[in-house]
Amino acid sequence: MARAENTDVPAGAAMLPEIPQELGVHPLLVSTLGAIVFLQGSDQTIVDAAAAEEQLERIAASLQCLQGNDLDRIREDLQVLAAYAKDEGWPKTAQEFFSTFLNEFGIQRSSKK
Repeated sequence: MARAENTDVPAGAAMLPEIPQELGVHPLLVSTLGAIVFLQGSDQTIVDAAAAEEQLERIAASLQCLQGNDLDRIREDLQVLAAYAKDEGWPKTAQEFFSTFLNEFGIQRSSKK
């Protein structure tokens, strides 16, 4: 993901690029993805690795509770984000982040209705 370019953000902080509201992606998903990118991608001088891992596990556990319409919405939003990242020429790793997110966080592939 992108490194922080804002002069107020220290070097080594990983940041999710701006996601336009016009895409219609749920704001809680955008916020969650931003936190994950920060925790996973920031240098150890910015984020303690053990604390980041613990928090990522907690986020994953919460996300694994998604089902039904909520899971369907997340799946659709991630497809939108993957397409947007590709269209905008984001690095391949950023595109893959969205397309592999469900598997990487142990989220079920089929929704329960």
